[in-house]
Amino acid sequence: IELLFVLSLLSLLASLLFPVFLSIRGQARQISCTSNLKQIGLSLMLYTQDNEGLYPYAVDPIDRAGSASWYSFPEFRAAVPRLQYVHEVLQPYTAPSAIWHCPADTGFVRGDFSNVTLNALPTSYEKFGTSYYYRTEIAARHASEASIEFPAEINMLFDPVGHWHGTLFPLAPRYNTLFVDGHVKSLTREQIDTAWRSPIVDSVGFL
Repeated sequence: IELLFVLSLLSLLASLLFPVFLSIRGQARQISCTSNLKQIGLSLMLYTQDNEGLYPYAVDPIDRAGSASWYSFPEFRAAVPRLQYVHEVLQPYTAPSAIWHCPADTGFVRGDFSNVTLNALPTSYEKFGTSYYYRTEIAARHASEASIEFPAEINMLFDPVGHWHGTLFPLAPRYNTLFVDGHVKSLTREQIDTAWRSPIVDSVGFL
């Protein structure tokens, strides 16, 4: 009876402490991921200074897998297969390359913001060299620092799926996001959808 009591007590303690442990580990991963994005934001500032204010004319792995989705930008669509990934373009400005690795990256098979199937397993970083994905419309529109009217509202780089930093019970996806002005936030799905809807002004002033 005493042994059963001890085992029951240990089980109770484990059930209480395990969620706390997961929460602490999740917070540590989110902090590390946020730090990565802030460093990448600094590298983007250096890149634009060296390239007349223009943001990288580059793609992410989802663009390569679903280039047909760029039918509204035929010139860019034709260029997608030969363009470098954004993390490759920024390589001279980012050291070490590990800042492109989100510690919560467990891979995915479909991004949350497109209908494109992509085998990003076992992790996106292992498969493609990056855990962070690009709002490639910035590249397709040849956007520059001067042409983006509301840089604090435009998502630049972000987690491609919300389960890396979100919760399952209840379902609450979250996305660490680097904005054009360099600040980083952890966003709900509703908040990042709002950022996606924020229009980008291209280099000649058209939407």
